Amino acid sequence: MTEVELYNLEPLLELMAVGLAVAALPLAWWLWRQRHAAASSRLKALTLITLFLTFDLVLFGAFTRLTDSGLGCPDWPGCYGSATPIGAKVEITAAQTAMPTGPVTHSKAWIEMVHRYLATGVGVLILTLASATWWLRRQSQEVSPWLPTLTLLWVCMQGAFGALTVTMKLFPAIVTLHLMGGMGLLALLMAQAVRYDGAGLLPLPAFLRRGLWIGFLLLWAQIALGGWVSTNYAVLACPDFPTCNGQWVPEMNWQGFSLWRELGYTPQGELLPFLALSTIHFAHRSAAWLVLGVMVWVGWQLRQQEGLSMAGRWLLGLSALQLITGLSNVVLGWPLLAAVLHTGGAAAMVVTLTWALSVSRTDNPQRMTFSPRPAP
Repeated sequence: MTEVELYNLEPLLELMAVGLAVAALPLAWWLWRQRHAAASSRLKALTLITLFLTFDLVLFGAFTRLTDSGLGCPDWPGCYGSATPIGAKVEITAAQTAMPTGPVTHSKAWIEMVHRYLATGVGVLILTLASATWWLRRQSQEVSPWLPTLTLLWVCMQGAFGALTVTMKLFPAIVTLHLMGGMGLLALLMAQAVRYDGAGLLPLPAFLRRGLWIGFLLLWAQIALGGWVSTNYAVLACPDFPTCNGQWVPEMNWQGFSLWRELGYTPQGELLPFLALSTIHFAHRSAAWLVLGVMVWVGWQLRQQEGLSMAGRWLLGLSALQLITGLSNVVLGWPLLAAVLHTGGAAAMVVTLTWALSVSRTDNPQRMTFSPRPAP
């Protein structure tokens, strides 16, 4: 009687080993450069390194999605049970021979696995950051471990969504949540980095502070819509501009916004009609004008605020980038560079707005009070 292996942990352990190797270089550089620094300075430096690499990971994740490489290795965590596509050469070749333009090819397998390696490396950095924060808290009570701990829990959830993206075969809701989770990591790391310098130091007028929050929330809604467009392959459902299939307001079919369904199908299992895809696209395009207007207004106002003028210029520049890349995706047939830059622009907006919100506070000038003059 043979023993049945319930789960093979070898690919997971090998993936973790690769993640440690990816994180080793930035960690070694951080330890060397910050060996004489104060606790808060060391943690801030590690947070910024992790933020930079997480931003790169978000861009590479977009590249993975846009090159249809998400199922380049159709199992998780390994690739046909191996730590690298080299060990799965036979299986990948067989799949590529059977379907040369299908989801499994040698190039797509490598793209998918490199994405997993980078993601594991970022996970190691965030684990190190949380552990170091708890350790260094004994030296400085100013160091708070709660935000790094939340970030660690968040990246674990993000890893789970990454696994589900593969095992559930690019289920649109899961893929969109995976994108949103990456953006959330950027926001958490940026807020964390600001805390080491002191948050809420720059006063802002109440109307502008509210505008920042409104822009921040609208940006998240627009990122969700953009992720929904991309994961449903609806970018080219409206191939013209400014009209959509020759109409200023196309016929609407809201079946595409049924959240829990397989890619390309309605919740009832029927093929998703083309009108549903054009509705998804048109919703994102229409909302973009509102978000763009708010971002330009907020950016222009921030330019006039001491200490926040750089953030204002960044928002204006990123708004222009989003407009150009968004139009390019439509009129140029969804070029890869423009699509990746469009995701990168959204990620940079998240970082910029998170920084502006974290360093600022509502200015509440003390009201002048007048006491009655005592009677002579």
